[in-house]
Amino acid sequence: MELLPLPVLLCFITQAREHVDVQKETEPHVYLSKEEVKEKIQSYNSSVTDKLKMTLNSNGIYTGFIKVQMELCRPITVQSSPGQGPCAHSNNETAFYLPNDCVNTLHISSTNTVREVIEALLKKFFVADNPAKFALYKRCHKEDQVYICKLSDREHPLYLRLVAGPRTEMLSFVLREHETGEVMWEAFSLPELQNFLRILDKEENEQLQILKKRYAAYRDKLEEALGGVWKPG
Repeated sequence: MELLPLPVLLCFITQAREHVDVQKETEPHVYLSKEEVKEKIQSYNSSVTDKLKMTLNSNGIYTGFIKVQMELCRPITVQSSPGQGPCAHSNNETAFYLPNDCVNTLHISSTNTVREVIEALLKKFFVADNPAKFALYKRCHKEDQVYICKLSDREHPLYLRLVAGPRTEMLSFVLREHETGEVMWEAFSLPELQNFLRILDKEENEQLQILKKRYAAYRDKLEEALGGVWKPG
C-alpha cells in the first residue's frame, strides 16, 4: 500500500486532535448601529499593521480584507481553463495536494456570507470541486489552547473580523473539507498508524513540558506569597 504524504498525515492528525476542542456554540450576532460600526472601523484601522484596512461606505456597508488558510487533507481538482465554472468536467483538470501553509487574501464586503467567501476562494484557485464539499472555520487561541468552530453559511466573515480586531491570534479563518464523521483509522496502513503514534508522542511530550512550566511558575508565585505572609516578625 502506498503511504500518504507526510503533510497529509499531519493534516489528519491535527484535525483529529482539534475535533476535541471544537466549540459547539456559535457566538450570537450583535447588531451594531452605523455609529458603532464607524467607531469599530476606526479602532480596527488604527491597529492594522499590514495596510489591509476597512472602508465604510455611505450606505452603511463596509469593505475590507480577510486572510484564509487552506487546510485541505484531500487533493483538489484544478481547471487549466479559467473559463469553466465549478463542477464542470473537463479533460484539462489536474488533482494535487495544496500546501497547508497556503494563505489567501480576499477583499470582501460586510454583506458577503460564508458560502460566498468559499465560492470566491475556489474561483480564485480555479478549483473544479463542488463548493458544498468545503466549510469555513474560525480559529482562536485561549490560554494555550486552540479552539476551532465551523461557521454557518449565513454568517458574515468580515463582521467577525471587525469585532475580533486585526490580530490573527484572536481570530483566523481556515478552509477545510466538511467533516465526514470519525476518522476511519482502520483505513490506514500499519506504518501510517505508527507514524501517527510518533507524532502524538512528540506532541504529548511538548504539551507536558508546557504544563510543567506553567505549574512551576504558579508554585513559585505561591511560595513567594507565602514567604511574605509568614515572615518572622
